Amino acid sequence: MSVRQIAKLAGISPAAVSLALRRSPKVSAATQRLVGRLAQRLNYRPNAKIRELMTHLRATRGTGSEACFGVMSLYPSPRPWEQSLHLTRIFDGMTERAMALGYRLEPLWLRAPNMRLRRFRSILDARGVQGLLCFGGPNLEEEFPAQLDHYAIVNQGLSLNTPLHRVISHAYNDTIHTLDRLARLGYRRPGLVLGRYEEIRCAHAHLSAFLGWCDHHLGPADPIPVLRLERVEQQPFAQWLERHRPDVIVYVHLYDTLREFTNRLRAHGLRIPEQIGVAVLSQVIEGTGFSGMQENQTVIGARTVELLVDRIMDRDFGIPTDPRIEMVEGRWIEGSSLRSAPPARSPRRLALT
Repeated sequence: MSVRQIAKLAGISPAAVSLALRRSPKVSAATQRLVGRLAQRLNYRPNAKIRELMTHLRATRGTGSEACFGVMSLYPSPRPWEQSLHLTRIFDGMTERAMALGYRLEPLWLRAPNMRLRRFRSILDARGVQGLLCFGGPNLEEEFPAQLDHYAIVNQGLSLNTPLHRVISHAYNDTIHTLDRLARLGYRRPGLVLGRYEEIRCAHAHLSAFLGWCDHHLGPADPIPVLRLERVEQQPFAQWLERHRPDVIVYVHLYDTLREFTNRLRAHGLRIPEQIGVAVLSQVIEGTGFSGMQENQTVIGARTVELLVDRIMDRDFGIPTDPRIEMVEGRWIEGSSLRSAPPARSPRRLALT
């Protein structure tokens, strides 16, 4: 069953049928219902390849050979991804994947001096932008501007309180993967040091994974209390170490605290990994000497673009009713902060009779 046959039965043009099937506001609700009933009755199924091609042609119409995605954020600086190695890697992943799919990225500064949302929208429309890649903002509770709700939007990360399509790191699985590795290496008393901002940024996923894993694997023994820090405050860190004596620290914090963390360990006179192990979960670990899980920024960037393309193909514009969230697992970085094998067990003595 083709679009032309449905058009003949409905008494309208094939173009009107196509618009009705995409639920375009250019045709009435009554026409959309009529076409929908006929398509269902006649078991009509759209050709996915043709739909993909036509969607891409509509996106590129009037904008040259390449379609354009806007890249924006709610940060006060014009290009926050240039001020963070973590965000730079995500942006590079976005750029590479967008180019492979035939799109170009257009950085746009929402909070430029004298910029108003009406003007920002006019810039987007003049450049033929249908989709927005958003880097979120520093205020995790801030809302996405409702005036931009007629574009396809995908946000990177969990910042912004508005329900949006998102691509995020899989913090829960990364924590479980780390704890499982530590158990295989023979560690039995893991202690979690958790940055307060990271706890909120990841929606308590690290904490939930840690407590759940400990409850399942450590049995009736209570887990070591979690230490929450703004940075790496010396006094609470030293008191926590002295009182609870973990055999391995699971350190979840922003990567710019790693040098400070190293200095605190040295000041405490601990030899790593001889006296205590350390596993870090952070945005960037390479080059620090620590072992742990590093966020996979290149894949996060690529998946963000792919999700946006998918939303445009489905004509999914505006603030979604049912937001879609894709999670990207990190990758293990092998450093020198963990022992390489479980400790040798002492031979069991035979009981004398």
